[in-house]
Order: sequence, then structure tokens, then C-alpha cells
Amino acid sequence: MRNPAYFNFDMLGGDCTNFASQCLFAGVGVMNFTPDIGWYYRSINDRAAAWTGVEYFYRFLTVNQQTPIGSGVGPFAVEVGVTELEIGDFIQFGNETGDFYHTPMVVGFAGGVPLLAAHTNDAFNRSLNSYRYARIRGLHILGARAP
Repeated sequence: MRNPAYFNFDMLGGDCTNFASQCLFAGVGVMNFTPDIGWYYRSINDRAAAWTGVEYFYRFLTVNQQTPIGSGVGPFAVEVGVTELEIGDFIQFGNETGDFYHTPMVVGFAGGVPLLAAHTNDAFNRSLNSYRYARIRGLHILGARAP
């Protein structure tokens, strides 16, 4: 069942990164309300692009890890290979041209292969091996900073 506290973006390009953000927020409990570049959700009309957009989510997490010198409020991450992922991390799939389009969450492992949860095409414990993609990147969550 979907969380009724958040809008379902399935019909507006997909709900995968919204779901990823919900999961991440449930774990870290802090948002970044910086206009334009933050990561937050108050409503469908009052949210950061990073809450629902695949590339913006990636950019926020990786830039927040280092700018300014690691002092950004909210969660932060580094890009890693698939073998370095842990439960609670994220994978992003991309096409041949380098556009990334999907953000599932790592929820387990089977034989060393990540098992994923996602929205849009809802999944839980779906093997990474069952997806088709041209590119892949991992986001390892390092932590979060309170305001």
C-alpha cells in the first residue's frame, strides 16, 4: 500500500524517486529546505526537485556530502559500485545516452546480488539481475546531518 501522506507520481513521470526519498527520510528523519537545491517534501506543490527527480536526487546526495565541506543539512552519499552497496542504499539505472531514469532501494541480498524495492512498477525483493539497463550506479548513504 502507498503512503497516503505523499502524492503518487506514477502518472507524472513515475514514483520511484518519491518512494526512495520517503524511505530515506524514514531512516534519517531530516530534510533540507534550501530553496532550489534542497531535498524536502511538504506537498505536491511544495517539494524540492531532488525529492522526485532521479538526477536531482543523485546530485543532492552527492553534492551534500561535500559542499560546503560536508556541512549540508540532511542525508549525504557517495557513488559506489554495485558490490559496495548495503541495505538502505540506492541503485540508479540509466540508458545508453547516460540519462538515469529509475531509483530502487536495496533491501537485501541473495547470493551477493542486491534485492530491490521500488515504486512505479512496484517491487519488493526483486533481484537486480531481473532488470534491464545500459548503465548503473550505486548511492551509498554515509549519514545525515541535523540542522
